[in-house]
Amino acid sequence: MSDSIWLEFITIAGVHLIAVASPGPDFAIVLKQVINQGRRAAIYSSIGIGLGIMLHVVYSILGLSLLIKNTPMLYNIMLYAAAGYLFYIGVLAMRSQPTEQMAHDDGLSGSTITKQPASTQQPKPQSNWQAFRLGFVTNGLNPKATLFFLSLFSVVVAPSTSDSVRWGYGVYLAVATGIWFISLSVLLSNSHIDQYLQRYRHVIDRLMGVVLIVLAISLVLF
Repeated sequence: MSDSIWLEFITIAGVHLIAVASPGPDFAIVLKQVINQGRRAAIYSSIGIGLGIMLHVVYSILGLSLLIKNTPMLYNIMLYAAAGYLFYIGVLAMRSQPTEQMAHDDGLSGSTITKQPASTQQPKPQSNWQAFRLGFVTNGLNPKATLFFLSLFSVVVAPSTSDSVRWGYGVYLAVATGIWFISLSVLLSNSHIDQYLQRYRHVIDRLMGVVLIVLAISLVLF
């Protein structure tokens, strides 16, 4: 591999690391999954997020992102679809209720919080496919991610770089994203951390709901 290819790869890896580590819809979804569904669901959602990256890679390499960017109607459809999806997930998160154990503990400490019916406390368990789909759709519908990868492949990758190398970059970005969020899922579901997260699940869930709603609004306004 030539020096120029290595330089491209290191630049792409560095920019991607900064982007993936920044809080956004993907992070909010993974945290929400850890709290509500546990480690398994969060890992499957992380895999979905990683594979969702390949959608943006395909757009970028085939030039479809340029079409989306230069066709306002198509781009707006994608933008509002993504915003609507994030807003919907955020509203669901905002409706999170304290667990029975949390309500019981608060009652012992003198709080006037009453227990919620069991049927409204615990979210319905997701299948592996549902968890995967949540991550895939969340990332795949993000138009800002599409434009990010378009810019990345347009500015960093030289026109002379072969398609095979470009696809190699894309596979790396997808795998690296998946590994990042899987690692985050494992870390956040650590017994000590998870105990804290579960105790304040409804609070964190509602905060994540606010974050998702703000992200949805920002997609439309900015």
